[in-house]
Amino acid sequence: MDNALAALSNELVSAVEQAGHSVVVVNARPRSASSGVHWRQGVIVTAEHTIKHEDDITVVLPDGSVVPATLVGRDPGTDIAVLKVDNLTNPVATFGDGDVKPGVLAMVVGRSADSGVNATMGVISAVSGPWRTWRGGRMDKYIRLDMTLYPGSSGGAVVDTQGQALGIATSGLSRLAGLSVPLTTVNRVVDELLTKGHISRGYLGVGLQPIALPDALAAQLKLTAPAGVIVLSVEPKGPAGGAGVLIGDILVALNGKPVGDTDDVQSVLEPDFVGKPVKASLVRGGVLTDVSITIGERPKRVD
Repeated sequence: MDNALAALSNELVSAVEQAGHSVVVVNARPRSASSGVHWRQGVIVTAEHTIKHEDDITVVLPDGSVVPATLVGRDPGTDIAVLKVDNLTNPVATFGDGDVKPGVLAMVVGRSADSGVNATMGVISAVSGPWRTWRGGRMDKYIRLDMTLYPGSSGGAVVDTQGQALGIATSGLSRLAGLSVPLTTVNRVVDELLTKGHISRGYLGVGLQPIALPDALAAQLKLTAPAGVIVLSVEPKGPAGGAGVLIGDILVALNGKPVGDTDDVQSVLEPDFVGKPVKASLVRGGVLTDVSITIGERPKRVD
């Protein structure tokens, strides 16, 4: 038994050493730094909520050297920010297959300017399907961590016992536990930020509220469910307003799929839909009406 524990301990030490070669310190907020991962050549990924100033960002490399970094883009929805560092020669992360399951032993590997590489260990406590964060971002999986995320751990690598990255650690998307942003989500966001500098979000330009329809009306209109979302406000120059949507219309289907809640509307507000027309089915005056709405790109928030 002692030999088995010693072997496991040595394996974990090796995993942290391997992962630590690609983990850096990110200085982008007052008083406390965060961690980041050399994800691709010259590209650092970190937790977006730790970026408090966009200029004068520096990165501390594993050898202790401090180099400037440029913010390429940030996505609050998935809590991912992308930095670029010129002439970066330390290794990039190695990756697992992303097939995580509850109970899998994992570690969060971060880095501090004071103590160097650091690690905390636990298990993947829960895994489920796609979900949307409270910030509006789309995650390909929900991955909850049963391990402590110490100050500065956000933005670090979630790794398996071989030191292969499973995702990016964040404490910014849940008050209950640390989460891992999945590999597929990180790669999707990194690709778009490197290409466009921001994440496109779909935009209808309406205010909506769920509403129940009378069973008789739903049956008369041959609706699959007696529910929809009522239009409470319309921006005249927005996509829906331009398509003729009116206050009081009840949206019951989008892109051929029933709509019973505002969450159902989110399915056509993904980046892939921006600039494309979708069919919207509306109940207006007791009559079912179809209009075509070209999904707009959500305007950038002006601080």
